[in-house]
Amino acid sequence: MGLRNQVLIWVGLFLFAILLLWVFRSILLPFVVGLTLAYLLNPVVNWLQKMGIGRSWAAMLVLTGGIVLLVGLLLALVPLVAAQVGGLIAGLPGYVSALQELLREWAPQFTEWLGPERTAQLENSLADLIGRGVEFAGLVTATLAASGLTVINTIAVLFITPVVAFYLLVDWEGMMRKADDLLPRQHQAEIRGVLRDIDRAMAGVIRGQGGVILVLCVYYSTALTLSGLNYGLAIGLIGGLLSFVPYVGFFIGFALSMTVALVQFWPEQWVFVVIILAVYLVGQFLEANILYPKLVGQSININPVWLMFALFAFALLFGFVGLLLAVPLAAISGVLTRYALTKYQQSSLYLGEEAEPVEPAPEPQPQPAKARATARK
Repeated sequence: MGLRNQVLIWVGLFLFAILLLWVFRSILLPFVVGLTLAYLLNPVVNWLQKMGIGRSWAAMLVLTGGIVLLVGLLLALVPLVAAQVGGLIAGLPGYVSALQELLREWAPQFTEWLGPERTAQLENSLADLIGRGVEFAGLVTATLAASGLTVINTIAVLFITPVVAFYLLVDWEGMMRKADDLLPRQHQAEIRGVLRDIDRAMAGVIRGQGGVILVLCVYYSTALTLSGLNYGLAIGLIGGLLSFVPYVGFFIGFALSMTVALVQFWPEQWVFVVIILAVYLVGQFLEANILYPKLVGQSININPVWLMFALFAFALLFGFVGLLLAVPLAAISGVLTRYALTKYQQSSLYLGEEAEPVEPAPEPQPQPAKARATARK
């Protein structure tokens, strides 16, 4: 089969998969969440199986422990977080108005420093930016409210997800063996290499980036609460949860925190404004230099612009399920695109009709001791 036919077949399968996702998008949520849970918990189940526990019992123990932990956290945090998020949404317009008043008080100093024309431009730009921010916050609030109604109407999904995750965990190894048996024998080794790259990228997305989000949520919510910031828990959780989009979580959390901090503390307690600024500087340093290199590394290797496009595109096509699928599918697309580019650079289309395809150089084989001695002589 020629390269062109192979490309057409794989592109057709990809488009068919997208079509299936779009057709069944309204019922996919429990299966997507169940598959994600199974992928996350499979290493723990494998470890328990090596310890001598049957796979069914190991899957039951891991899922039960995870559900108990999740329910405990929800019962402890949801009432407090809901109250803070509601208060933040209700009070945000007042904080924005108070910040505008504060900026007007500083206007004479800015006018003396920048001049009247630049000061007027700065005021117009800030007013436009604040207006767009309030409009965006209102849009996000309405979207979340609509999503919340959908979740309430489909609360039964919570009972389906653990069942899906359990059966996937029990039969995970069998499914992997069956999928491996279906690979074309001529290209089996090559496809296995691509699948290993996809698995590495998925581990970076789900396990690595999930760990980054968890650490940032705990850090920001704890640090802002201890700093005495109003709605610090809600703002920290919002910034941490949105950190899967590069820089978006940081900038939204920073803007909300500094808006509240300036209104709440300035000028009598300006030290707390500096403390909150330091919280975000330290958080950005931890995220960029410690968390991402250690937990995610180079496994995702996605351009931030492509990641943001994928989030908007999949959210538009598939709604909330699209948000869950956007980053993993973007990671898979990145692996397949790099593989396709590598094959293209080895093909006659790139090298020319008369050029031979570029093959990787064979690894040197170790020589026997007698041959090495002869070579030295």
